Amino acid sequence: ELMADYWCEHAWLPDGIATGVRVEITEDRITEIVRDQPRSGTVLDGLTLPGLANAHSHAFHRALRGRTHPCRTPREPGTFWSWREAMYAVADRLDPDSYYRLARAVYAEMVLAGYTSVGEFHYLHHAPGGARYADPNAMGAALVAAARDAGIRLCLLDTCYLAGGFDGEPAGVQQRFSDGDAESWIARVASFRPANGGRDWDGRRDGVVVGAAVHSVRAVPLKALPTVAAWSRGRPLHAHVSEQRAENADCLLALGDTPAAVLAEAGVLGPRAVAVHATHLTDADRIILATSGARACFCPTTERDLGDGIGAARELSDAGVPLCLGSDSHAMIDPFEEARALEMNERLVTEQRGRFTVAQLLAASTDHGALGFPEAGRIAPGARADLVTVTLDSPRTAGIEPDGVFFAATAADVREVMIAGRSIVHDGVHRLIERPSALLAREIERLWR
Repeated sequence: ELMADYWCEHAWLPDGIATGVRVEITEDRITEIVRDQPRSGTVLDGLTLPGLANAHSHAFHRALRGRTHPCRTPREPGTFWSWREAMYAVADRLDPDSYYRLARAVYAEMVLAGYTSVGEFHYLHHAPGGARYADPNAMGAALVAAARDAGIRLCLLDTCYLAGGFDGEPAGVQQRFSDGDAESWIARVASFRPANGGRDWDGRRDGVVVGAAVHSVRAVPLKALPTVAAWSRGRPLHAHVSEQRAENADCLLALGDTPAAVLAEAGVLGPRAVAVHATHLTDADRIILATSGARACFCPTTERDLGDGIGAARELSDAGVPLCLGSDSHAMIDPFEEARALEMNERLVTEQRGRFTVAQLLAASTDHGALGFPEAGRIAPGARADLVTVTLDSPRTAGIEPDGVFFAATAADVREVMIAGRSIVHDGVHRLIERPSALLAREIERLWR
C-alpha cells in the first residue's frame, strides 16, 4: 500500500475550515484527518479544498474562446444562434485524433484550475456526414484517453441527439451527432468499454463513468425519451433544460408543455438526473425538479456569455433542488468564478447580498455525485484523495480570510492538485502535460485555418 502524509496550513473540512490539519492518504483514499498538528510531512501552504467538480463540459467549445465573444461593430453584435453556427463549424473539422489532442489540453487546463472530475456532455459521435467510424465510439474513446493523460476523472455523458428541432431531421453537421434512433444510440453506447479501449484506461481505479444525456427536448423526439430514460436508469442522466426562452416557446407550441414537464412525464428526471442551465423555469417547473430529486447545473460564465439570462438559483435551492456548477462552453475555465457568479448574479437580480453561504458555494463546487463519483468532494476519511491547494499570498488573495477564496481567488491561484492520491499539479505546473497553453494554441489554430 502506498501511504503519504500531508500537512495543510488550512483545510476546508466538512464542518468548516481548520488549521494545521494532517491528512493521511493510503493509495487513492483519505484514511485519517488530525487537526492542530505541527508542520511535518509534505507541506501544503494556503487553503486546501476538496477537489472541484466540473459538472458540464463541451470540450471542443474551448476552440471558440475569444473568437465569438467580441462585438466588433454595432451591426455585428452576435447572438446565441450565430455562436452556434461557429460551434458547428468547429465540430465539423474534428476527428478522433484532433479531438484527442484538443481535449487533452482542455482537460489539463481544467486540472490546473482545480477541477478533479469532469462531466463531458458528448454528442460529437460520428464522422462528417454521419458516416460511422470503424470503432463507432472512436470519439468517446478519444475523450477517455484525453482525460487519462491529463489526470482528470471523467464522467462521459454519451448524448442522445436525434433531431434537428421539433419538426426537423438532423442536417449538416448535426448528422455527426445522430445515431438515427434511440435503439441505435443504445446499441452504440452499450458497446463502449472504456477500460478496454486500447489506451490502457483503468476505469476501476482512475475513474471513468459512462453516463447518458438527452441533448434537449428539441433534439430527442418525445417518443424516444422513455427509451433513453429506461436504458440510463442507475447512471447519471443529464439534459439541457430551458436554456433559452425560445426553447420554452417552441416546446409549448410543439408539445403543449414546458421542457421540464415533458422530461418528467417521460421518466427522464429523477435522483440521478441533472437539469443543465435551468435558466427559464416556471414555478411549476421548480416543483417538478424538486419532486423528482433532480439536480440543477448552473454554468454562469457561459450563460452570461451567450446572453441566456440568470436562473433562479436561490429559489431552486430553497425548493430542495441541489445545485452543481459547470464551465460548459469554456468561455473561461475557473471554478472560483463560476461559484462567485452564482452569488453575484443573485445579488444583481434581488439587490441583496448573502444569498448563498460560503459552505453552499463549496457544496455546489464539489458535487461529484452529479457525475457518479459520490465518494469525492470532501476531505474526510473514506473519501477519494482529491486535494486542491490555493495560495493565500497572491495579489488577489493576500490578506483575505481563508473562506473568502470564492470571492477573491481565480484559477491562477491554484498551486497544488491531487487526484486519487496522485499529484497532478505541483507549484502551479502540470506534471503530466508540458505547457498546456502551447498545445491549446496549436490545436485551436489548426481548427481555424
